[in-house]
Amino acid sequence: MPLTLQKVMQIVCTKKFWIEVFILTAGMFVAALGVYFFLIPSKLIVGSITGLSLVLAKLMPFVSVGTVIFVINGILLVLSFLLIGNEFGAKTVYTALILGPMIDFLGKVIPMKESLFTTYVAGQAIANPWFDLLCFVLILSASQSILFSINASTGGLDIMAKIINKYLHINLGTAVMVSGGAICCTAFLINPVSLVIIGLIGTWLNGLILNYFLGNINSKTRVYVISKDYEIIRDFIMHTLKRGVTLHEVIGGYTNERHMQIECVLTRDEFSTLIDFMNKKKLVTFITSDVVSEVYGIWNKKGLILSGTH
Repeated sequence: MPLTLQKVMQIVCTKKFWIEVFILTAGMFVAALGVYFFLIPSKLIVGSITGLSLVLAKLMPFVSVGTVIFVINGILLVLSFLLIGNEFGAKTVYTALILGPMIDFLGKVIPMKESLFTTYVAGQAIANPWFDLLCFVLILSASQSILFSINASTGGLDIMAKIINKYLHINLGTAVMVSGGAICCTAFLINPVSLVIIGLIGTWLNGLILNYFLGNINSKTRVYVISKDYEIIRDFIMHTLKRGVTLHEVIGGYTNERHMQIECVLTRDEFSTLIDFMNKKKLVTFITSDVVSEVYGIWNKKGLILSGTH
């Protein structure tokens, strides 16, 4: 058996692989629900490959929206492997290829001719594109943030945003705004100006909400602990929480006494576990903490120390 095939088999047989497959599938199904129930019926062209596909499908009525999404994503997937990396590309292959079929499946199971928010007054249908926009952006942003956090994406626009993020060092939310705004402008070919403006606002909101969700998912807590029992605390962090620590010698400004200060970066759950441990042991401590929005390096390899950035 070739070595590469052995590696693939080892990955497939791990629990982590199947957990990520479930997350990828669930995340994309949520995205498909947002597209089918809110984006397509409202005819809004929010900056996305789906929005571009709606434009092309309108110009070429003999092709379904799902088919256009499938073709465009296929082209972008090649770029994801070449410009971003194999792991991101492989995961995005799966997510991108199932979005179009999921939308078509929903269309057959639950046919829809108008927006869920359409109301009738004196027999006249009145749509509310703002409700459709808000629901779609919230659902899409949640799906994007979950997939980005495991080094994957919903495909299409997210691939473009990831490329911009990697090579221009722009955060993902802003990259989504830039690439999505350009795509959104194609809607001038089929939609009135008012709907295009709504789409541009939706793209802007998508970027803002995505940055908010990613910030919450990626954030960690940097903890500083000063205590005479620092060795007990250090051992608990290193051997139970399996996180690295940094020791600093500090001098109290009031007592002029020397103390050891522990610095470590923890998840919120780990920080709570540490607090519970110190309370249970009745240790005398002085604790401060702050939020670290991003952590780079080897932090995820537990037991090793790395630095974070605000």
